[in-house]
Formats: sequence, structure tokens, C-alpha cells
Amino acid sequence: MTTRDDGGVRDTPYLVVDEHQLESNLAAMASHAATLGVALRPHAKTHKTPEIAARQLAHGAVGLTVATVGEAEVFADAGVDDIFIAYPLWAVGLRAARLRGLAGRVRLRVGADSVDGVRMLAAAVHAGSDSAPPLAIAVEVDSGHHRSGISPERAAEVAATALEAGLLVDGVFTFPGHSYGSGAATPAAGDEAAALATARDALVAAGIPCPVVSGGSTPSARAADGGVLTELRPGVYLFGDAQQWELGTIEPATIALTARATVVSRRENVAIVDAGSKILGADRAAYASGYGRLLDHPDARITALSEHHATITFSADAIVPPLGTVLRVVPNHVCNAVNLVDDLIVEREGVEVAAWAVAARGANT
Repeated sequence: MTTRDDGGVRDTPYLVVDEHQLESNLAAMASHAATLGVALRPHAKTHKTPEIAARQLAHGAVGLTVATVGEAEVFADAGVDDIFIAYPLWAVGLRAARLRGLAGRVRLRVGADSVDGVRMLAAAVHAGSDSAPPLAIAVEVDSGHHRSGISPERAAEVAATALEAGLLVDGVFTFPGHSYGSGAATPAAGDEAAALATARDALVAAGIPCPVVSGGSTPSARAADGGVLTELRPGVYLFGDAQQWELGTIEPATIALTARATVVSRRENVAIVDAGSKILGADRAAYASGYGRLLDHPDARITALSEHHATITFSADAIVPPLGTVLRVVPNHVCNAVNLVDDLIVEREGVEVAAWAVAARGANT
């Protein structure tokens, strides 16, 4: 459990950030990007927290990646002046006005994977103004995840339309989301490099400069091809989670965020704690062996999850922790867990030193 400076103890459940481990993780990824010779633009949807964004920038990040206009607004308000919304926005109505306002405040890049989407972005920033704020796009290409993204060979079509519509073109990007699988990280990084190289070459062949070649996920970051990529966008790396643990991307000792949960019921080989899906999130990937893990009991698994209960199954020879024991639970997907709380409790050597507001919580539009 976390002891506050005043000697008090918090009620469980809550999320705790180990400040020392957070700093170590930030430094490690910054060093990796520098060694690759690429810019680091971490994805802030993982933490949604201005204090952490400031630390990422202090470690050399060139700016932030976000998923929504709402997230971009929160970080712009916090003083971040270089933001990439890595999403093919459909910029109509209020979103168009908000996007235009953002483009006038920060250096803004937006994802696009269609000619129609680019035209809509241009209309959004030019609406009602003779002097439109600058807006850059990066063309999203599909590198194997098969979510959003145009085929790499067609990237120049989108880029050319953007230039014709009065937008800037930064380059191309992808998300190698198929790196989330057993043994998938290195092959996905290869797919990423091949797709991005094809898209880059298509732009250059069309006479369009392509200074930004952006990719990256936490699982694939270590295998990223610095000969192709110019920018890396991992998100989960700063905290870690049970998914990364099970994929072998991280060691459990490097996990910087856990949920504190109290044992409220127990029986043979089973403990029930007071952290359910409303604080841990309910994600369970196909490769996951449970709904979360315990940092101090690596053989245990969360085998069932309700809104306010987690069922933890221990091995047959393990001693089930007594009632009232506070355990350190590692959520499966840390991005979801963070979005479920108002504050992250910051711990230094077991003592609470700060509470950071999750300022972009719920900023989904």
C-alpha cells in the first residue's frame, strides 16, 4: 500500500506510478531512439497526463502523438506545441472548428488515408478565413494490421491531393498493430519498414518530399528499422502492462504502473480483490493467460473479472495472501486502466509524493 506524507493510507483500489521506474523507462526508450537515429514522438493516449508529457519532452521527445482532437486540446493547453493526431479524422461540424483552432495554436499534423478525408481537412482549416492556419498531414498506410491506412503504393495520391488543397505534407506513417502477438514483433517491424519504404518512394517518385517516415509500437520498437523510419511512436513503454509482460517485450521488474487492491475474500488457492473491470479494464487478448497478473506473485493469474471483483487463482502450493493484504496488480492493457481513473498516485520508495490528474481522461472526440 502507499503511505502518504502525512502518514495516512489510501483506500483501494487506485493506480500507482513508481516514479523511479517511470524515469528509467523514459530514459531507456529515448536512448534507443537516439541509437537508431530517429525522432521519438511517444503516444500520449497511454498516460493522458501533462506531467508525464513534460517528462517525455525533457527526455528529448520532439512532440507528442495523440488519437483525438480532445487529447490534442488538453496537451496544447498544457504547453505542448508539436502534436500529431495519428488518426484519419473526418473533420466536420464542431470537430472542424476545433481542429482549425488547434492548427492556429500548435504545429499540428493529422493522419489521412483517403482523398476525401484530405479534402475535408482542407475545408475545415480554410472555412471562413482568407488566412488559414497551417495544417500538415501524414499519409497513413497499412503495413499488415489491416485497420485504417491506404495501400503503400497509393500514398502519393493522398499526398498530392493534400498539396493541391493547400495543406502541408510531412510524409507517411503506419501502426504495426499486428506486433501484438506471440513472436510477432520482429516480423511486424519488417512489414512496417517495407510498407513505409514503398510509400516514401511513391511520394518521392511523384516529386513530393517525404521527410517524415513514422512508425512504431511498444512491441516492435526494439526491432524498428532505423534505415527506413525517421520517427518512432511507442506508447505503453513508459508503464508496461501484463500484455507486454506476456509478449516478452518487457521484464516484470520494469513495470512502472500497478493497481493497488485489497484481498476481501479468500478460499483454497483463490483470493478475491476489490479491483475489477472498472479500474483494471476488461481487455484480454487472445494470447493473454488471464485478465491481469500480480507483480509479487508471478505464477498467479486473474482468472475472472467482474465490475468490482477480481478472482486471482494461485498455484496449488502457494500461500494465498490473508484478508486485508494489499496486492500490486498489473492490468492487461494499461491504456484502458489509466482512462478509468481521475488521478495517478505517484510513489517514491513507497511514499506517496504526488497525485497527477489524468487530464485527458474521456477526451474521446
